[in-house]
This record gives sequence, C-alpha cells and structure tokens, in this order.
Amino acid sequence: MAVREAEIFQAPDPGRAVLSPHGAVAAGEPLAASAGLWALHEGGSAVDAALAMAGVTGVTMPEMCGLGADAFVLVYDAKTRKVTGFGGSGPAPVAASVERYRANGHTTMPFTGWWSVAVPGAVGVYFELHRRYGRIPLERLWAPAIRYAREGFPIGKRLRKSIAQEVPRLRQDEEASRIFLGGGERPDARWILKNPELARSLEAVLEGGDEDFYHGKMAGRIAEASQRARGLLTKEDLASQRTEVYAPISTTYRGFKVFQTNPPSQGLIMLEELNLLEGFDLRGLAPWDARAVHLMAEVKKLAFRDRNETMGDPRFVDAPTERLISKAWAQQRRTAISEDRADNTPAVSEAGGDTTSFVAVDGEGNAVSFIHSNSALFGSCVVVPGTGIVLNNRAGRGFVLDERHPNCLAPGKRTMHTLNTFLVTKPDDGEGDGELQMLGNTPGGDGQPQWNFQVASNVIDFGLDAYAAVAAPRWTSRPGTDPSTLEGPVELRLEERFPKETQDALRAKGHQVVLTGPWDGGGSEMLIRRLPKGIWEAAADPRDGGQALGM
Repeated sequence: MAVREAEIFQAPDPGRAVLSPHGAVAAGEPLAASAGLWALHEGGSAVDAALAMAGVTGVTMPEMCGLGADAFVLVYDAKTRKVTGFGGSGPAPVAASVERYRANGHTTMPFTGWWSVAVPGAVGVYFELHRRYGRIPLERLWAPAIRYAREGFPIGKRLRKSIAQEVPRLRQDEEASRIFLGGGERPDARWILKNPELARSLEAVLEGGDEDFYHGKMAGRIAEASQRARGLLTKEDLASQRTEVYAPISTTYRGFKVFQTNPPSQGLIMLEELNLLEGFDLRGLAPWDARAVHLMAEVKKLAFRDRNETMGDPRFVDAPTERLISKAWAQQRRTAISEDRADNTPAVSEAGGDTTSFVAVDGEGNAVSFIHSNSALFGSCVVVPGTGIVLNNRAGRGFVLDERHPNCLAPGKRTMHTLNTFLVTKPDDGEGDGELQMLGNTPGGDGQPQWNFQVASNVIDFGLDAYAAVAAPRWTSRPGTDPSTLEGPVELRLEERFPKETQDALRAKGHQVVLTGPWDGGGSEMLIRRLPKGIWEAAADPRDGGQALGM
C-alpha cells in the first residue's frame, strides 16, 4: 500500500475484513453480531441470523430501533437466485390531517410526542421473514435479546452519548425518563441498563405473534396509551398495517445488477446516482481524487432534487419511480453536470438519522440486508407504559404540512423514508437475478443513499476490498431531503483524511468544503462481498464500534 493510502486508512483501532467460507455477519453492535453468528452456528439461515440481530439491537440500541420501529429488508434466496423485498413502513393515523395539526397550533410537524408517531411496521416484517425463511424458532432467536432486556447489558459509549444528548426530550415522558434516565440519576453514572417490561413485551409478542401486536392485546395497550395521552393512534390504525412483499427496484451498473428497497423508501436515489455516474469514466482514479468526488457529489445533488420534487407514498401520489431510475432519464439529467463547477442551488436541509442496520450470509449463500429504525434518537421519546416499547417519530420526522408537496401529511399515508438497503448480483444466462456479489447498508438519514453509493462504487469502480470500501474517506453533500430542519447552505463535508490537494481542488470548483474529524463523516456501513472459491468477506465500519464475524 502506498504511503498516501496508508495515511488515509490509518484508524485508531481499525477492524479488518473477516474471511469466511461458511457464512458471515456484520452489525453495528458487537452483542448483535455475536447473536447473528450464534444463529448461523446453530444451523440457522441468514434470515435467522438477521432476526437474532434484530432482536438484540432492539434491546441494546433502544434509541435506534425496536418493536416500535419500521423496517426494510432485501433477501437473496440462493436456491432460486431471486431477490425479494420486504417493507414495514407504517402509515400516519387516520385522524392525522393537515387541518387537525394546524388547528392545534402546528405550522410544522411535531418532532416528538404522540402526534409524531406513525404505525410501527417492523414487527410485521420480523414475522413475515420468519414464516418464509426461518429454520430456528423465533423464541430461541430472541432469547439473547430477552435476557439482555431482563438482566441488563453494559451501556456503551454510543448509548451513553445518545441518552445524554436527549435528556430534555426523555424527561417529557415519565416512562422514558424512568427507564433511560434512571429516575433522575445522571445518565453518565450508570453502567447497566435493564428494561424488564420490554422483556415481557418481547415474550408477549412471541406468544401472540404479529396478529396480537396489530389486532390483539398489545395493540389495545398501545391504543389505550395513545388515547390517555390524547394521541391520534388507534387500534384501527394498528390493524390497518400490512407488510409489503415485492420484487425490488433495480438498475444495472457496469455489468452488475443493483437492487434497492421500493418506495416509500428513498432507495431509488442510489439507483439514479449510479445511472448518472455510469456515464463518466473513472478508470485510473481513486475514491479520494477530486474528480471522482466532484462528479459523485454533483450526481447526488441531481438525484436528491428529483426525489424532493416528485416522490411521495405511491398509494397517494403519482410517484415516477421507474422514470427516475431509467437509463434514459440519467442520460437526460447528466447534461446538467459540469465537470468544472459545483452546483450550489439551495435545497431543503437535512438532519442525521438514528437507525441501525446489519447484513448476513449463510453457508448456502442466502443473504439478508436489513435496516430498522425509530427515525430520530429514541423516536418520539414516548414509551408505551408498562411495555418498555419506544415508539417511532416517523410521521413527525418525515411529513410536511404543505398540501402542494408530494410528501404532505394525509390520513393513512406513509411518509417517504430515508431507510434503504442494497444488494448486488452479477447477471448471467441462468434463471433468477444472478449470482450474489455484495450486500450492504448504513444508518444515517440522508447520508444513507450517499454512503451506500460511495461504498458500492469503491468496490465496483475502484477495486477496494470490503474493509477499505467502508473505511475510505467519506464525503457528505448537504442539504438532503429531511423536512425537520430549515433550509441550509449547500456544503460538501469531507473527512479530513482526504488529501489536501483534493480539498483545494474541490474548493476551486466552487464547493463549499467543510472538514470533519478524520473518522467523523457519519454512518456505520456494513458490507459483505463474495470472493472466489466461495469465500465471504465481511467488514464493519470502524467509525461506530460495529463488528464483522465469520464461521
């Protein structure tokens, strides 16, 4: 490795790629990765491993995900060589209307509280996945999660920081304050977090299934809590939730086929970015070269602009998904890119996302790319009394109150999601979608389709291995899509590991460059890719304390 590259990849405590012939997992939290590997050792499928990791992250990363969250998943079936998508995106309550929010004094969507909550969609995804692909009983897969909830787990640096950051909001909810602030105890003074109510809820969900969560006793408890707090969510709203199972959207890129999650996920952004970038020759470049960064940042701006101007819940608006991910559209839009000057047209600003994601491949080559999220840190900061369940704030985070906007609030409508996850195959003459090559994802709001885009390009265009692809210097173009913040300046945020000549060249092209710490670019990218001879290479982002494991 050249001296420059050694400097670029030097990390304080870098994880390295894991090589395995019999399956691998990568997750943003070590206890979750261990649970996933255990499931594989027990003879479980990649879906079993993912569900074990979903259970543990819902307990050990309560600010990010859980029973009150949403989920999006891509599954690769090695036998049929088909990719299937699963969408767990809950709608706004039927009582949620622009007029009602305005009548209650809201000019923008509330970020926390019961009026920010959408129907949780994750539970339906968990059970649908298990019905289709599970080999190990879900009771066994969730046993580690239930134990951590009941007996406690160590509060790590990430969770400690999240709790400290959200103290004012958590104090607004009695249950959230009791569980996460310890009844007034300083959040930095605790070592173990227990949530026995959540353990009982997990057991109740296992006993009653998603039927109980959306139609039975658990649905009744959530609806009653909403009614007592004068929220809008009802038992009828919960009963309306349906998990979507679909053929995912895709495009081709330099001989590969790239799959993404369907709207209301904004995974189409990544596909449009790849289509746009395909028209430029990147041979001879590295991902930290100024020309590569400039072109990719300009591509990002066009794809985000198209999403902002046209996309909403396809059940409510005429969302032009197929047009936006077509080669013809990319050819037309590419003419707007200058190789010499940055486009600094203002757009809607963005906020960070609070999500977690993971990937798994089993010994047969089945694979899962999985992401679930409360939306913001601790979601709505509402915990359903007696359950330990943190509810999302997807409605408050995603919708706007402007009737002219495709993502405007409406009863029963789903907001556009920052959540997305990708999977790559190599098409051939056989049946199905081709041979699995790579799968990955990251949390991070509007950073997700930018960082996934960079990681895929790092492997396909620049030939980086899994660890180098997730650890390479990261850029983020702002603003994005998130309506929860005001309009902001057009910035190109670079980790300071980018070479000085790259920083200067980008400034010369008109980019408003903002430097972050060497490993502070955001996200927690997880990646598994296929090597020759049936070897899997897995890597976890060194920025966020994740872990990759193989067997």
